[in-house]
Amino acid sequence: MTDPWGVDRLDLDAYLARIDAAPGDALAAIHRAHLAAIPFENLDVQLGVGVSVDLPDVQAKLVDSHRGGYCYEHGILLGAALERLGHTVERRLARIGDPAVLARPRSHLVLVVDGRWLADTGFGSGLLEPVPLVDGFVSHQGAWTFRTVRLGDGSWQLHELHDGAWQTHYTIPPETTYLVDVEVANFATSHRPTSRFVLQVVVIRKDDERVRALIGRRFTVETSDGKVEDRTIGDDELGDVLRDLGLSLSADQVTALG
Repeated sequence: MTDPWGVDRLDLDAYLARIDAAPGDALAAIHRAHLAAIPFENLDVQLGVGVSVDLPDVQAKLVDSHRGGYCYEHGILLGAALERLGHTVERRLARIGDPAVLARPRSHLVLVVDGRWLADTGFGSGLLEPVPLVDGFVSHQGAWTFRTVRLGDGSWQLHELHDGAWQTHYTIPPETTYLVDVEVANFATSHRPTSRFVLQVVVIRKDDERVRALIGRRFTVETSDGKVEDRTIGDDELGDVLRDLGLSLSADQVTALG
């Protein structure tokens, strides 16, 4: 049966070199290495280039050109790599937040790996490594704490502990996700006038101790104890801040983002 995701088109060796990983590395190690090497960013939307979710285009950008991407690009790339490494992967489109509180579209791509792990390198400020899909399971990752919860309709939620309370990152419905669903969601995310990715620059890096984020011209560094350093970035600083976040753009590209 033809693979609708076309994972055989991935240059696995180039991907592993990009994230400094080996074929025999464990799932958690691959996930962490991917997250550490490849930034979360939407700069091509801001530059008017557009975002493709076709695997060769994603590889050309995130692997060959050492750029980052947002959830669809991360999920397409990581999913293909994990399949090539022998894992089974199911792509799922999740709803940000809790639909019982506010109904949002299925707009965030996550991976269910080997039928029992939630993997997600494309949320920005989310998981550092996969978590088991076990109801009520609590995972401590660096200074961050996560929980998976199963709902009565078979959906899963990912929660993160903030200031002593659980915050719902997203809800994963049980419906099958097809590539065409991702293509439509990607188009809406990169073109809808009210999309946060259309409205402003978004670059986020998360590690064991902190979250660094450039949203518009606001640069913040948040630690797990809730402390936030906050400043506004000037035109003359933008290129340096992007480089510090792992993105080396040309002078023309930096100017175009101004």
